[in-house]
Amino acid sequence: MIQRRTLLKTGAAAAALGAPALSSLAQQAVTLKFHTFMSPSSNVWLAMHKPWMEKVEKESGGRIKFEGYPAMQLGGTPVQLYDQVKDGVVDVVWTLPGNTAGRFPRIEVFELPFIMSNAEATSKAYWEYVQTVAPDEFKDTQVLALQVHGPGVIHTVDKPVKSIADMRGLKLRAPTRQVTKLMGVLGATPVGMPLPQIPDALSKGTINGCVIPWEVVPSVKVNELTKFHAEFDPAGGSLYTTTFVMAMNKAKYNSLAPDLKKVIDNNSGMATSAWLGKVQQGNDVPGRKTASDRGNTIYTVSAAEAQDFRRKSRTVEVEWVEDMNKKGFDGKKLLDTARSLIEKHTKTTKA
Repeated sequence: MIQRRTLLKTGAAAAALGAPALSSLAQQAVTLKFHTFMSPSSNVWLAMHKPWMEKVEKESGGRIKFEGYPAMQLGGTPVQLYDQVKDGVVDVVWTLPGNTAGRFPRIEVFELPFIMSNAEATSKAYWEYVQTVAPDEFKDTQVLALQVHGPGVIHTVDKPVKSIADMRGLKLRAPTRQVTKLMGVLGATPVGMPLPQIPDALSKGTINGCVIPWEVVPSVKVNELTKFHAEFDPAGGSLYTTTFVMAMNKAKYNSLAPDLKKVIDNNSGMATSAWLGKVQQGNDVPGRKTASDRGNTIYTVSAAEAQDFRRKSRTVEVEWVEDMNKKGFDGKKLLDTARSLIEKHTKTTKA
């Protein structure tokens, strides 16, 4: 009887001692919901988002796990993604700040015509720019990465674009406020819509074409739904790019155990931003091949021909600077900062 009581006491003591440890481990393990508008077959999802999540899971020893939801599988529209993560409906998102026109005005500088170099260098510049001159732009969330895609390309259904004159009258989908303005200045009729709506709009003739980078072309069937593509010779600069943000809910981030926070931190910042930009632009090559393999016509706007596009698009830049000044920011300083940061990081980034 004594022996049995002793065993019971010992067992109870061990359980009592073990309970906090087990409870602590349970509290430290976390599952995060990652939500985005990109399709599950897209390069962005397969080559960027999934590897990033897997890396975090591995480095956390499996104590951070992800539930991935591409293609808006948790509901809502692409426009609502930033608010979903801000409000804690989801834990992590990857989205276009430009989906909500004018909400994040200072980072639009990276979407101005002919400002970008390569996506890796420009993503580094974008990260540093936000840390130094626009630290409160995404103050409602824990920003994990900031990046841009590769050079924007013009894709049209039945009319090739070789000059500004060819833009006249075309209804072209554009992704953000600044790119929409650019299309208008170049003579097209701009139509704003989220990426997933492009195939339906092209099929129905609602638009005559769109501007997107090569890498995303296959995932929205633009290689099948258009016949002509106008890309710009890198020597003459890139027509445009689009900014992206990968952000985490602030309360969820703050609730993590210190060592798990460190795992997230180690997979955030300039290096992660640069990696995302590099991988995305790297997929331009296979994306372009899906169009050339179908026998589509790809025209390269030479550096000399691009000068007409540059001159005409200068208006967009001037208007953005004026808009920033009206909002109480120094527009010229922001533009000069972005340019100098792009130049700095381009020098230290291998092409």
